[in-house]
Amino acid sequence: MYANTAYNMYAQNNVGIESPEKLITMLYEGVLRFNAQAKKAIKDKDVEKKVYWINRSIAIVTELVAVLDMKQGQISKYLEGLYSYEIQLLSLANVENNPDKLDEVSNVFKGLLEAWREATNVGK
Repeated sequence: MYANTAYNMYAQNNVGIESPEKLITMLYEGVLRFNAQAKKAIKDKDVEKKVYWINRSIAIVTELVAVLDMKQGQISKYLEGLYSYEIQLLSLANVENNPDKLDEVSNVFKGLLEAWREATNVGK
């Protein structure tokens, strides 16, 4: 269900994306934005918005798993496990109304975004 949602959303809204590297950057940034919105919804006790924003983050992370090139070896396996764990944390944040779990996911994606930008020179 979520597998193509994130990609389609960004592809439709950003027809002029220059590269796959830029798309990954945008997906990582999307997780950070959506988690911030979900955290605000938890604080505001707005269950509907919390679910909406967490589901959007889950959709992006699910898409990131789906597009991994497993021929790249250990890094792909590592990212698959990491992304799967982040999906679990997002689900727990949703069920438990736990903003700390959202922070944990956001911290991981901040690190991934920084490393990705450094590796690809996107956003510099």
